[in-house]
Amino acid sequence: MERFGVKSAPSRNRSKTALYVTPQDRVTEFGSELHEDGGKLFCTSCNVVLNHVRKSAINDHLKSKTHTKRRAEFEEQNVRKKQRTLTASLQCNSTAQTEKTSVIQDFVKMCLEANIPLEKADHPSVRAFLSRYVKNGSSIPKSDQLRKAYLPDGYDNENQLINTEDR
Repeated sequence: MERFGVKSAPSRNRSKTALYVTPQDRVTEFGSELHEDGGKLFCTSCNVVLNHVRKSAINDHLKSKTHTKRRAEFEEQNVRKKQRTLTASLQCNSTAQTEKTSVIQDFVKMCLEANIPLEKADHPSVRAFLSRYVKNGSSIPKSDQLRKAYLPDGYDNENQLINTEDR
């Protein structure tokens, strides 16, 4: 065609994907069938990740036999479980995690104020006492971990208290 001087129509290289659609937009569009977590779009009844960019992929999934079968099973169940991403699960701080951290920090503070070396926490009788009589006492780590992870926090907190008392 170029040889005869005839130009072909300009090709349209545009993709048919929605460029600025977020998973949350698709959730509002499709309702309770889908949910979003961590920037990913999940089918609530199937617990599979869907491509939120292409609407046709979502429609195809919602019309599929496996989805209709799983949706029927999902509606029969009383418990509604939604799949979460790993990062969202790890960011969730439960009360047990915060309680464990506070027990460890209080233990380190007690040892420092009473001039008890942290190595004493490694003694088997101390370990037995902590696990038997202290709630979350068995979660107190060994002395090297206490020094590396929790001693600097206690030191910084005490310095801040001293600096505020001096003013």
